Amino acid sequence: MYIAMVSAECAPIAKAGGLGDFVQGLSRELTVRGNAVDLFLPYYDLSRLESVSGLREIEPDLRVPFHDRWLSCRVLGGAMDGINCLFIDPRSAHGFFQRGRIYGEPDDPERFAFFSRAVLEFLLQSGRRPDILHCNDWHTGLIPVLLYEVYEAIGLTNTRVCYTLHNLGYQGQVGESILRQAGLDPRRLLVADRLLDPRDGRVANLLQGGIVYANFVNTVSPRYAWEIQGTEQGMGLQPLLKTHAHKFGGVLNGIDSLVWNPAVDPLIPVNYGVDSLPRKAANRQALRTRLGLREVEKPILAIVSRLDFQKGVELMLHGIRYALAHESQVALLGTALDPVIAERFARLKEETDPNPDCHLELGYDETLAHLIYAGADLILIPSLYEPCGLAQMIAMKYGVVPIVRRVGGLADTVFDANYSDKPFEVRNGYLFDDLTEAGLESAMSRALGLWRNFPEYFRQLRVNGMRADFSWSQPAQQYLDIYTHIGR
Repeated sequence: MYIAMVSAECAPIAKAGGLGDFVQGLSRELTVRGNAVDLFLPYYDLSRLESVSGLREIEPDLRVPFHDRWLSCRVLGGAMDGINCLFIDPRSAHGFFQRGRIYGEPDDPERFAFFSRAVLEFLLQSGRRPDILHCNDWHTGLIPVLLYEVYEAIGLTNTRVCYTLHNLGYQGQVGESILRQAGLDPRRLLVADRLLDPRDGRVANLLQGGIVYANFVNTVSPRYAWEIQGTEQGMGLQPLLKTHAHKFGGVLNGIDSLVWNPAVDPLIPVNYGVDSLPRKAANRQALRTRLGLREVEKPILAIVSRLDFQKGVELMLHGIRYALAHESQVALLGTALDPVIAERFARLKEETDPNPDCHLELGYDETLAHLIYAGADLILIPSLYEPCGLAQMIAMKYGVVPIVRRVGGLADTVFDANYSDKPFEVRNGYLFDDLTEAGLESAMSRALGLWRNFPEYFRQLRVNGMRADFSWSQPAQQYLDIYTHIGR
């Protein structure tokens, strides 16, 4: 197949979260399987292009409709891991992608609406006719709308759309001027069964537009697909998702086994695997040295996460204190965009810096992330909601036992050591349900108790997690099945 993957992110070129890992991993696996993949990205000023070879200008003057005029773009192309990457570079005073960051600008809707129109305009003008347009999150929600409202009639006649929802917490609510900018008629689209936002009847919802117009819609785990149809996690879109249930499902993400694999990871001091698990101890020692933790017979509890409301920061803070009060060490790596949350963790860091059993690294360091996974014993992920989650899958590949809340992709990948109905050789961690300190403590106490009192059983949980297949092989096949289904 010929697949056009369209996204605001792709690791390592431009990554803000799990979306970037998703796009990189799936695109690579689809390419390895013999499909032609064009990956469309904005040309950010912060793009890390050292991983892109043969970067060149392939279209010097792509003219893209914008309100009542046309804006010029360059389109650049290059290759990353066998994936053909195409970068949209608007050449105007707006500086849409010259902001020093991917998101967080007041005109984000305008920036990504222009990107969406530019991708379709390039496909039309260049004569490229993908079998599948695979769009991701609200940033590309206008693409299926534009395809079927505008571009199908003028040449893009046989292209179908798969639309992946990575997080319903961000839906792209916009005024009608964004629709006019893209050449769409607000009077036609601002109605309940198209783009009218269900929680605010005055604005358009770009995520909703993608859901309505796409040929198939999926989330990034089966559990999250169920949660957003029937619980408050649907964030106002539950009725819409039920209406479109005939074209809706969940596909669990994979992780990049070339990047996250302790047997070959070049960023950790000592490589190891299931059959050489004792070698993990050298990485634990290196982690303690790197973070200034004392060498002592205690488990290391890790947190590698964005520090925001969705990730359960209140329970993170409680979990850190609980671990330190129960003969454990803590290694945290994370950043907070919310200034209130950032201040709380800054205060905790100041409080715990003198403690030789605790280190909070308030930033992001890719090399340190690998070392934490390689050296830690447990990882805490107390999310309020979690569409998929990659941290628990990465951690398990490195022999780290997860402690997680039973939501979304966490529930699809972590099976409780004590209470799961799975065979023991599949159980790999600890879960809790209640969004309370008591709920968290119940899981943490069981995990710490097993580490101290039954080390062989704890080792088996490590091994069970390491043996699980979290690669992109199965998810990629599921996406190919979806593509085939909607292409009929």
